[in-house]
Amino acid sequence: MGVKDAEGARPPSGGLHGRRRGKALRARHAALMREALPALAVDASRPIDPAALFGGPFSALWLEIGFGAGEHLAARAAREPETGFIGCEAFHNGVAGALALIEAGALSNVRLYEGDARDVIEALPEDSLDGACLLFPDPWPKRRQRKRRFLSDETLARLARVMKPGAPLRFATDVDDNAGWTLARVLRSSFFEWPAHGPDDWRRPYAGWSGTRYEAKALREGRDCAYFTFVATGRKPARTGAARVASGA
Repeated sequence: MGVKDAEGARPPSGGLHGRRRGKALRARHAALMREALPALAVDASRPIDPAALFGGPFSALWLEIGFGAGEHLAARAAREPETGFIGCEAFHNGVAGALALIEAGALSNVRLYEGDARDVIEALPEDSLDGACLLFPDPWPKRRQRKRRFLSDETLARLARVMKPGAPLRFATDVDDNAGWTLARVLRSSFFEWPAHGPDDWRRPYAGWSGTRYEAKALREGRDCAYFTFVATGRKPARTGAARVASGA
């Protein structure tokens, strides 16, 4: 678990790379960031009570890591109103885009965190997630950048703590090297398994798949996409073990 201050609050991880802001927000998006985000924002500086986030019971809780502009997150939330969704995105403009979709769909089952998803993972209680997804993340293609990829050995261990036994971890990418790098770490992990039986298990999108803009760009440019589903084994890291696991950079 992360280091806490005297009142139980955790500092942000500070491990993010890449752009945090793009062009100036349009007036409507800027207004949503001021007026709508505070009510939907997740406080990851201290332990998170998932039930309190949504003000009532929900049938399942999912985490979307790096939701881009929020199109997949909003589509799933609209399709599964009894499921609670926590979306994490470090890009300021992406959070604004997601807020617009939440408003347009009158979605009450989405909460957002602007920052590193690892902060939320650290703040969630054990066995709280029914599923998580990381869809078309930045592949960090240069060799020296690979340590920035999200699903490192250490992060897989941290995710294992908060995911229920049998919970799916969905990972989609259009970059072969990123697919192989990530798959190697899952296959050597005791916390997740890959129950694939044939190529259709990763060539076909997930059931009910609504797509993302990054997938659409990859397909337009002729790149194949892979859609992996890993499953939490139920094994948990030692209480202080996550920080000792090699990063696999």
